[in-house]
Amino acid sequence: MISYDGLYEQLKHKGITKTDLTAEIGISSRTIAKIAKGEKLSNKTLQKIADYLGCEAALLCRKISENMILQILRDEKESKISGGLYHELQVRMTYNSNHIEGSRLTEDQTRLIFETNTIDAGDGVPVDDILETVHHFRAIDYVIDVAEDELTEDIIKHLHYILKHDTMDSTLSWFAVGDYKRRANMVGGRETAKPKDVPARMRSLLALYNAKTTVTINDVIELHAEFEYIHPFQDGNGRVGRLIMLKECLHHNIIPLIIEDNKKHFYYRGLSEWRNEKGWLTDTCLDGQDTFIRLLDMLEIQHP
Repeated sequence: MISYDGLYEQLKHKGITKTDLTAEIGISSRTIAKIAKGEKLSNKTLQKIADYLGCEAALLCRKISENMILQILRDEKESKISGGLYHELQVRMTYNSNHIEGSRLTEDQTRLIFETNTIDAGDGVPVDDILETVHHFRAIDYVIDVAEDELTEDIIKHLHYILKHDTMDSTLSWFAVGDYKRRANMVGGRETAKPKDVPARMRSLLALYNAKTTVTINDVIELHAEFEYIHPFQDGNGRVGRLIMLKECLHHNIIPLIIEDNKKHFYYRGLSEWRNEKGWLTDTCLDGQDTFIRLLDMLEIQHP
């Protein structure tokens, strides 16, 4: 649904009625009806109205999600509200996801970077740990922006680009930032998809997933496990995979999950044994959902 509160505010401020609008710029009564119903206008029509009112088109309307959690995140992100759900998701998910992959930054250091854009790093903290923390904040922003779009290879590759650009990996000639791996790799002693097979396997995985008429938390967990088995990127697969889970939970109005660093051994075991026993990864992810629910409760946000 589209909210045209901004448009109504501009009209009121300038003393212009909707009738004046139709007469002055020649938009149809059908367009006015769309505004009243909260339906989307074309970019051309929005720009025409904005030019007449002398404002930015982006000020006239905004998309309202039926997903309460997603809408809160978008509102707080746009308003730069401190101490709310958006703030805590950024700090807690970034700290835990990066720490699972070996980052040496503490949660307090992660919070300091998000809140003040400064860091008291101490001795021996790699620059990449700091860069990838900032990059993860931007990746969560991107997830919030595209949450309601269908999951595509382009979205997944862009998440990888956001995370890995400007890091030491990006200086390696064989490391493909924002694209699939060029060299074979293994994870936990397990063979992953060969580089030549990755594009076809990713297309197949997304086609099967996007064909589902109803997506549940179990479907999101399965998508994550199969993504990690493909391991499409040279590095950064775990972080990208968990960001994909966040996006798809927000897309399908499922309570998101934050897998805490102190559960990483259960998480890794669940991924390793997925093909034999799905319960271990499922239980770990459901525990991550409980972590998010506790956050909602602390912030007194209602949830299903």
